[in-house]
Amino acid sequence: MPFPEPVHREQGVRDPGPAAIAPAVSNTCALPLPTRIAFIGNYLPRECGIATFTTDLCAALATEYGEERLFAIPVNDPESSYDYPSQVRLELDQEDCASYVRAADFLNFNGNDLVCLQHEYGIYGGPAGGHILALLRKLKMPLVTTLHTVLRDPDVNQRAVLEEIACLSDRLVVMSELAAQLLREVYAVPGGKIDVIPHGVPDMPFMDPNYFKDLFGTEGKSVLLTFGLLSPNKGIENVIRALPAILAKHPNTVYIVSGVTHPHIRRHEGERYREELQALAERLGVSSQVIFNNRFVSAEELVEHVGAADIYITPYRQEAQIVSGTLAIALGAGKAIISTPYWHAKELLADKRGVIVPFDDFGSIANQVIELLENDAERHAMRKRAYLYSRGTTWPKTARAYMASFQRSRFERTLWPKAKPHEDLTESAVYSLPVLNTTHLSNMTDETGMLQHAIFSVPNTREGYTTDDNARALIVTTLQDEHKPFENETQPSDLSRRYLAFLWLAFNSDSGRFRNFLGYDRKWLEQAGSEDSHGRSLWALGTVLGRSQNAGLRGAAGRLFEAAVPAVLRFSSPRAWAFSVLGLQAYLDWFPGDRDMQGIRNTLANRLLDIYERSHSATWHWFEKSLSYSNARLPQALILAGWRSSNHKMIEAGMDALKWLVAEQHRDDKEIFVPIGSSGFFIEGSLKTRFDQQPVEACATISACLEAYRLTEENQWHEEARRVFRWFLGKNDLQAPLYDPVTGGCRDGLHPDRVNENEGAESTLSFLMSLLEMRAVHVANAQQLHQEMERRL
Repeated sequence: MPFPEPVHREQGVRDPGPAAIAPAVSNTCALPLPTRIAFIGNYLPRECGIATFTTDLCAALATEYGEERLFAIPVNDPESSYDYPSQVRLELDQEDCASYVRAADFLNFNGNDLVCLQHEYGIYGGPAGGHILALLRKLKMPLVTTLHTVLRDPDVNQRAVLEEIACLSDRLVVMSELAAQLLREVYAVPGGKIDVIPHGVPDMPFMDPNYFKDLFGTEGKSVLLTFGLLSPNKGIENVIRALPAILAKHPNTVYIVSGVTHPHIRRHEGERYREELQALAERLGVSSQVIFNNRFVSAEELVEHVGAADIYITPYRQEAQIVSGTLAIALGAGKAIISTPYWHAKELLADKRGVIVPFDDFGSIANQVIELLENDAERHAMRKRAYLYSRGTTWPKTARAYMASFQRSRFERTLWPKAKPHEDLTESAVYSLPVLNTTHLSNMTDETGMLQHAIFSVPNTREGYTTDDNARALIVTTLQDEHKPFENETQPSDLSRRYLAFLWLAFNSDSGRFRNFLGYDRKWLEQAGSEDSHGRSLWALGTVLGRSQNAGLRGAAGRLFEAAVPAVLRFSSPRAWAFSVLGLQAYLDWFPGDRDMQGIRNTLANRLLDIYERSHSATWHWFEKSLSYSNARLPQALILAGWRSSNHKMIEAGMDALKWLVAEQHRDDKEIFVPIGSSGFFIEGSLKTRFDQQPVEACATISACLEAYRLTEENQWHEEARRVFRWFLGKNDLQAPLYDPVTGGCRDGLHPDRVNENEGAESTLSFLMSLLEMRAVHVANAQQLHQEMERRL
């Protein structure tokens, strides 16, 4: 079902009013919902307005989207503890900065999709609540912050804290138009980053107050109400001072003051303010008409309290209150309201939705109460205007607006990722080729072959094996065996036999096809694998035949190669063609006179050339109408086949496609490699998907660029390969390394907000293959330089 969006404000755009949080439905409906959302802020049973708001928001979201998506991290004030519900997973100690850092580690480790922060200066520790910054600076996922206070004249610390929170947040939610204006004008926050979502209210029916009055012993009386946490800035004394004049005209009137004293006030001053109010009522002779309900009321009780009121009064004494939850709730219940002109009241009560009286003017309060009590028609018209205006702010609609903001923040993170430099990201670490470490390769391999997936760096046996990965592993170990180890590197045990044996096991001689997925119980899950897995297997077998010095391996690979080649002529997958061409050419590099294999290579390469010529245009230099996965293998295969067969048309087409692909996989600054994201790819005429970024794309691009470098001897291609390789080491959108030098594994990719910490086979093999190819070029260049120096001598 379509749901409303938050009101999205650009500077100079006038708000049509929150009668609907957003009047139109936009494309966020089609965006994926976050699966795990953490809410940071106070939480019931702690007695404060932020706790009530956070709890109500979580409850509304849980009703709309399921409670399994949500959990809370509340803040405990000093020397306090609370019996929290099960939604609370972790607690912050207000004054312990280390607890904020631990919470950030907890959130990052548990793979949460998004954090929603409730911000009020007073609930976090440190100067102006600055301890919360220690948590926010470490977060890897999108952050949406609700600002409950936005000051027009902040002090130095308040400004610094809010400006950094605004910078760290993906989106900011405020509850009034004035708050959005202050963010733009005082704190220089871009308007496009701000969502205006009014304070949520219970979805109460429009009822006669007399229905609830018997619950408070006020049946037959006119009821005035103020509720919320008591503190001296609430101005309740001004309503009590107005009572003598009100009672003179309407003696059957009572004033209910509902709520406990604010815990911070109670901690430092006890119940002094309440006692002063009670003493004032005694002196004025109105104590019998004032009911103090000294309780923190539940949501159910709140409906009854507000429902019983004929007139709701917020007599606050300070202008700089950007949001009042109690005022929003009274408006949502359709109450006649009298208020002083603090910021939120002026906005909500405009257009005759309430009455505004001056600050500290009990005479005006008395006059307006009398006028409303004597004019039933105007009082009820005011109630109706308030009720209708607030229908767009009920909690279900507020929950949908928040979810739309969450969805937008996650989507925007895919377009504009926030990079946080990794602590180990040094120039030397990024610009040097790392030492070859095959520990993780060995750990992921058992007596059957290489396992497909890992949980962090631990092999995930439940996911079994794939022919794809064992073919890649055979290529890597063959390349590794071809070169002597660098200094301080040890030669690993020979795993090539195991991977080659896996390919023999995978081959179905009846169909002439390779199976792909093998369970950990050694039972095949299919009779024929994908065309791509077959092509990768031929690539691996050709690599053994063309580059291994081990006669036994080459003999076994040759027989399997011969049996598996015929099937590729029936394939329709361009990537299967490309992988097969790479394997066929590796074979032909060793046996160049095999005319049958030359013919098959040429057939497949011509198919690639044909689809390129039919698909490419002036703005789309590609083989298909989309860029998806292992993209660079297509031009690499065409360049290689054209080079070896002296087909200049193939070379030209392959180079043209590669140049275009490289340009499409750059950030605007041209220094950062940005592979096509796997969460949607890149379809001609549509937006390019930026995430998830996967190592297999970097590996393919490096191989293709090095192929172009070997062909053209143009240094730009070597530089491009080096630029792409640095993506593994941390020169990427998140400035976070994917290669783990401790384990020798490679993490599975970049999400918009974090690195995927699992070190699976495909990712690890992609890195190792890239490293070995980069090393081979390094060695070849060093040998060439040495020979040139010898000639000069």
